[in-house]
Amino acid sequence: QVQLVESGGGLVQPGGSLRLSCVVSRSIFSIYAMGWYRQAPGKQREWVATITSGGTTSYSDSVKGRFTISTDNAKNTVYLQMNSLKPEDTANYFCKLDLKQGVSIYPYWGQGTQVTVSS
Repeated sequence: QVQLVESGGGLVQPGGSLRLSCVVSRSIFSIYAMGWYRQAPGKQREWVATITSGGTTSYSDSVKGRFTISTDNAKNTVYLQMNSLKPEDTANYFCKLDLKQGVSIYPYWGQGTQVTVSS
């Protein structure tokens, strides 16, 4: 069983920065992709960013230019650097691992870390 543990959330003022971390219980060197999602109260979970095993990154329009996703394979960790935070970025942030096994891709989720942007 693969486990993902997020950390780094907290309370930050608008315009501030946070860096989220997600530690995976296995090597992420050959995974299919990893991503970050978020869910605000009363809203559906939405995609934020993805990084593939080849290092290709993609972002939702709402965070493009402000957030950066990256990995440290030696630490089995994926990061989300969040800059210029806005109140609408307030949400529970989840890490997701897409693990390819044979011809199938299996998703694994972390428990989430809360980010609150408020003055």
